[in-house]
Amino acid sequence: MSDLENNLERAENWCTTFRILGDVTRLKLLTALHFAGPYVLTVSELAETTGLRVATCSAALRTMELNGTVTYKREGRSMFYALKDENAHKLLHCMGSEHEE
Repeated sequence: MSDLENNLERAENWCTTFRILGDVTRLKLLTALHFAGPYVLTVSELAETTGLRVATCSAALRTMELNGTVTYKREGRSMFYALKDENAHKLLHCMGSEHEE
C-alpha cells in the first residue's frame, strides 16, 4: 500500500471522529467526560457541568454511544459515561483538554 493510500485510509478512519467533535454540544460533553475521567458523570451531572438541558445531553450521548464514541455502565438506575473512542481522546489532548488530577 502506498503512502497516499495509507493517508486516504487514515482520513476515512478519522472522519467519524471529526464529525462528532464538529458539534459544540457533543464536544462539550466529551470535554467534560475527558476531564472527569471514566464512569464518573451521569446525564444529569453532565447537563449541570456543561450548562445543557438533560434531554439535549441524553440525545447526544445516545448518538455517541451508537457510533462507539462513548460507553456507559449502569449502577442501579444511574448510567455513568466514559469516553471510548481513542481518536477523540487524542484530539481532546491536542486541543488542550486535560484530565482532572
